[in-house]
Amino acid sequence: MFAAGRGEFSTLCVAAPMDTRPLIAVADAAGLLGGSVTRAILNDPRQRYRVRALLRNARSQEAIALALRGAEIAEVELDDSNSVLQGIRGALGFFAVTDFWQHGSPERELSQARAMSTAAHLADVEHVIWSTQEDSRRWLALSDPRMPTLLQRYKVPSFDAKGEADAFFAASGVPVTLLRTGFVWEQLIALGMGPRRAGDDTLRLALPLGDAPIPSIALADVGACVRELFSAGTPPAVHTVGIASEILAGHEMAAAFTRALGESVIYESVPFATWRSSGLPGAETVANMFQFVHDFERIYAANRPVDATRRLFPELQSFDAWLLSHRAQIPSI
Repeated sequence: MFAAGRGEFSTLCVAAPMDTRPLIAVADAAGLLGGSVTRAILNDPRQRYRVRALLRNARSQEAIALALRGAEIAEVELDDSNSVLQGIRGALGFFAVTDFWQHGSPERELSQARAMSTAAHLADVEHVIWSTQEDSRRWLALSDPRMPTLLQRYKVPSFDAKGEADAFFAASGVPVTLLRTGFVWEQLIALGMGPRRAGDDTLRLALPLGDAPIPSIALADVGACVRELFSAGTPPAVHTVGIASEILAGHEMAAAFTRALGESVIYESVPFATWRSSGLPGAETVANMFQFVHDFERIYAANRPVDATRRLFPELQSFDAWLLSHRAQIPSI
């Protein structure tokens, strides 16, 4: 049945009642990354796991759709460790994730990460996979003039709190994989970053990437990699894994768009300062994120080895293949 109230655990499930497969709990199961993990487990050809989707609203359309596909549904507040605890009880594994873009608050990400790590410890989960990023402040002091400081104490707000929260999971005593993903191609859709028609009638891919290649991956492959990491077994203490399927420069992405669209697409490198002042939603954070990846490209790429990712999940998509299946969703004028 549906949960009776916020923080109280209940499930809606259409799976067989005697299903004894190991259970994976997934935070923010209707979000970008959480949704990809939930779908990957449900779509697993080997059907190795049950999945419990942790959602803020167990009565939402997303919850009903997941339940009809066989997921258990738990109504959970990620800021509340007791609520998370009730949601993950009995789970072998837990995919923990926060979404900066839902609220724009690094402090809330820290609060949610603290609650999830505490709950994982109390529930004695065997394996947590925490979706994280580098804390850019390890390389860039707040006083560093190369990049403006945002929200008083961050260089890259969408990265830094996640990296800071690694310590919560490391201290929890639960075996944890710190998962660093590359740039997810679906963000081209979500952030409206597809090719645009310029005044001279040419198609231009305008991105704040400079000339540095960026590790990247399809969203569905993130979910599949997480599923395979759970299948690989419990890691020893704290284990860090980075994933990417290709490392692409802006001009290489433009060439792929040219192949997909059948029309020449020109890459246009937008200066970071120009992007910051563009007035686009989250422009300062996005520009700082891309500048960090650009300025520390060797470190960022080394942390996301393509060969190791392919060994983990050999069916990784190429950018060309992803474009073919997502062409209609990418904004282009």
